[in-house]
Amino acid sequence: MCKVICLNNISPVGLKALPKSYGIVKDMNEADAVLVRSANMLEMDLPQQVKAVARAGAGVNNIPLEKFAKMGVVVFNTPGANANAVKELTVAGMLLAARDIHGGMKWLEENRQDPDIAKSVEKAKAAYAGTEILGKTLGVIGLGAVGASIAGAGGALGMHVIGYEAAPEGVAPHNLSKLPDNMIMAATVEEVFEEADYISLNVPLLPTTKGMINKDTIALMKDGVIILNLARDAIVNDDDMREALISKKVRRYVTDFPNAKTVNMEGVIA
Repeated sequence: MCKVICLNNISPVGLKALPKSYGIVKDMNEADAVLVRSANMLEMDLPQQVKAVARAGAGVNNIPLEKFAKMGVVVFNTPGANANAVKELTVAGMLLAARDIHGGMKWLEENRQDPDIAKSVEKAKAAYAGTEILGKTLGVIGLGAVGASIAGAGGALGMHVIGYEAAPEGVAPHNLSKLPDNMIMAATVEEVFEEADYISLNVPLLPTTKGMINKDTIALMKDGVIILNLARDAIVNDDDMREALISKKVRRYVTDFPNAKTVNMEGVIA
């Protein structure tokens, strides 16, 4: 039997897909293979018997690839496995940012004891109306499985979509069908920065993408831009984002990587 250890919670539905010859163990010293999502393996020493590490997701920046390769440990990833989930969360983030749904809910919670709440809400709700996303421009940086799905969703919601893919080979054939028919392919990422009302970041964390959203790139963007980062936290320079939110250059920053800095910033949805 092949013994597998899960470093993070893995859905029982996924674990049921393993052959009957595979079993789950809790002790790394008993494991032949490792299943991981976000756990940091960069400083981890594997027992000699471990043959493979499988990442439940696309990015592998939490796995020491060169170190494991020298040990003969094969590393797998699963690009696209969570594409629909990230797409849905990105759409939810756009709507939360556009309509200030959280602000309205927070106001209601703070005023729930008001006996005239029905009248009060009529006066207050204009502050949380926000804007529609119909007709706005969605910029999608990175057109892999996730980015292509987000581009398609934006098109279906009536948004103009402009996309950029840095890979020399361009968009993979199996992702082309997800793109809206009228999507504009940008020649440079700067074109996306300049044109988009909403910018969705869908790139891996690499030396070339680390801190790609910074004071210089933000300066290229429209005033009041909304930035959505459900890719990797280090793609955005937190200090520069703070200044952009204070100045209202960035209207909202949506991220699923909250940290000690971003959770204390006005205008962050995390």
